[in-house]
Amino acid sequence: MTILGIDPGYATVGFGIIQGDRVRQKLVTYGAIRTPAGEPIAARLKQIYDDATLLIGQFAPEAMAIEQLFFNTNTTTAMAVAQARGVLLLAAETLGVPIFEYTPLQVKNAITGYGRAEKKQMMEMVRRLLSMDHIPKPDDAADALAVSLCHMRSATNRMSQIKGGSSCSTT
Repeated sequence: MTILGIDPGYATVGFGIIQGDRVRQKLVTYGAIRTPAGEPIAARLKQIYDDATLLIGQFAPEAMAIEQLFFNTNTTTAMAVAQARGVLLLAAETLGVPIFEYTPLQVKNAITGYGRAEKKQMMEMVRRLLSMDHIPKPDDAADALAVSLCHMRSATNRMSQIKGGSSCSTT
């Protein structure tokens, strides 16, 4: 199974692609989609959409796992990130890739066993679980790999629920 994990943003979208099953996971690639500051939001959203469709086309993931948004302070940033997240969901849906959503708490719990794990703990566990020499950079890519791993660990039950169609749901 190939999973595309996404850490949504509008300046930087982290992505991580892994292959495997619940027991063994292998890193395929990771990185970030970056949009230029100062560009109109519509142009940035188009770039995110175009780059996401290229990723999906190139790696043909069987599922996209994306982090749900959690903001408690900056509503301006939240709106822009929500728009970028919507574009990412649209890209996956348009290309027929099933979509699964996870809260930060669910991702942390799946990776470290502790839903309140710190960022450093998460990044180190991603490195270890994927047998990487270094912690993945940028942080957004490490977060996306964590989302991929979270889904891979729960995919056996969830993929059977979506035979023949896409589904947005929460574990």
